[in-house]
Amino acid sequence: MGMRIWYQSLSSFWVKVSLKLLCQWFNIPIDYVIFVLQKLKAKIKSEFMDTTTNIRELNERIKEESSFVEMITMEMNKVIVGQKHLVESLLIGLLSDGHILLEGVPGLAKTLAISTLAKTTDAGFSRIQFTPDLLPADLIGTMIYSQKKEQFEVKKGPIFNNFILADEINRAPAKVQSALLEAMQEKQVTIGENTFTLEKPFLVLATQNPIEQEGTYPLPEAQMDRFMLKAVVHYPKLDEEKRIMRENLLKDFPEASQVITRDAILKARDVVKDVYIDEKIEQYILDIVFATRTPEDYNLESLKEMISYGGSPRASINLAKAAKAYAFIKRRGYVVPEDVRAVCHDVLRHRIGLTYQAEAEELTTEDIINKVLNTVEVP
Repeated sequence: MGMRIWYQSLSSFWVKVSLKLLCQWFNIPIDYVIFVLQKLKAKIKSEFMDTTTNIRELNERIKEESSFVEMITMEMNKVIVGQKHLVESLLIGLLSDGHILLEGVPGLAKTLAISTLAKTTDAGFSRIQFTPDLLPADLIGTMIYSQKKEQFEVKKGPIFNNFILADEINRAPAKVQSALLEAMQEKQVTIGENTFTLEKPFLVLATQNPIEQEGTYPLPEAQMDRFMLKAVVHYPKLDEEKRIMRENLLKDFPEASQVITRDAILKARDVVKDVYIDEKIEQYILDIVFATRTPEDYNLESLKEMISYGGSPRASINLAKAAKAYAFIKRRGYVVPEDVRAVCHDVLRHRIGLTYQAEAEELTTEDIINKVLNTVEVP
């Protein structure tokens, strides 16, 4: 609106007089100045119209391309009762090529949700039960000697699949957990002297139990940072648990059906990348992440002694990616601040380190994220 008023003011008497005086002062032909201003006006107007048209076209495209999201959700709701946030988190990971860590007490359908998501696609699925005696070779594979061919051959492990369910990931020792690092970040696996590129899509979906600590190995920060989201799964509501109980008493338990192909998933990911994110939203994301590193710069001096380390650059990247995927799920072609806030907890909760003072005061990462969101200015 301000730009339009400025354009209209160019035709006013006083602006013309001012232009004439300036042109005389600098010895520039007034016709030339008017010509340049008209060209500039036409260019800005054209760019504005192009941007508006592109966003409108993108919205229409997303409404068409995102129809499968409802189909996947419907299939998962046949098996998973409630847990809307859990389903949304899995979809965000699927659409933005990000690994997911699900944390919750036993019996909350974490494993069931992941296996159900895999059934809605034609992608390959492997379940790996992490135990203290698991070896890296059990995960990625090894070299075995073939007496028939008289040479070593590669025997690929279960990680060579599209969806990898790492069940109770914190029960395996660090050397097994670190075997996942290359696969999660580089999307490749090295066995001996051979390096193999993993199939697309490749998604690690891990679960862990926060209650039982005996016989568990905390995930290293380097691996935690490679998970795009850490979603906390809560107990179902009373009416939801009543439905769960009734469905489990039926003779035939509902099952999900395939509704999407791997190619369609890869195509949808390309569309998600096209979702428009304004520069102000980008700055909002950066402000949130930087507030976890230098809280004193954002009027959060009280958090300085509570945070040992803040979000890494992966936090900014994944917050933007997750916000785009969330907008896609909501069938929008652009990101709004509410999208960022909706995914912020899942992206940041495992990327903020607490000091001993914070633990002594029973301050959690959830509390820190809430304070940051309540303080950082929303565009």
